Amino acid sequence: MLENLAVTKARICQIESRFANEPPRGVVSIAPHTAIQALVPTEGVKAFFPDYLIEAAKEVAEEAPADSGKLDALIERAAAKYGVEPDLVKAVVRAESGFNPAAVSPAGARGLMQLMPGTAQALGVSDAFDPGQNVDAGVRYLKQQIDRFGDVQLALAAYNAGPNAVAKYGGVPPYRETRDYVNRVLSYRAVYGRDGS
Repeated sequence: MLENLAVTKARICQIESRFANEPPRGVVSIAPHTAIQALVPTEGVKAFFPDYLIEAAKEVAEEAPADSGKLDALIERAAAKYGVEPDLVKAVVRAESGFNPAAVSPAGARGLMQLMPGTAQALGVSDAFDPGQNVDAGVRYLKQQIDRFGDVQLALAAYNAGPNAVAKYGGVPPYRETRDYVNRVLSYRAVYGRDGS
């Protein structure tokens, strides 16, 4: 799994080095991770996803999980239960674990949505490797962040870096890992939304 991530990151860097893309004319473009809604009127402003992010996301999104039907059903059910967009949930699962229910991060996060042990316990998860429990709790936690910050980008940043970091900086924290994470999830979501997969 880490090898796939390294290959994906290398591919993104390769594509980025050849990046010569321009945003659509007449639209004020912002990087997806910036949290400047309070500073700029939202009318006429939309996130601009460079082609290299979309292409990298497409390549990775084509790698469907082995048991995608069951996983899709879990995602759909939890997304409907908590009122979260299914494409966003699927994008988070892809970014967090690569659809691997047995994934464990170096920091100790576990399962499909990479729940830290303390978070899993607080959410009533008895087995973080159980896909049903993990996805349900992960989506519930993501919904809490969306409700708290009122913005998907900030919610994703909170999911990655913790809500205290987002509150401290009043936006996406200036951590490269978190900014890359937010961009990656949003690019996956764009791909899933386009392809309907």
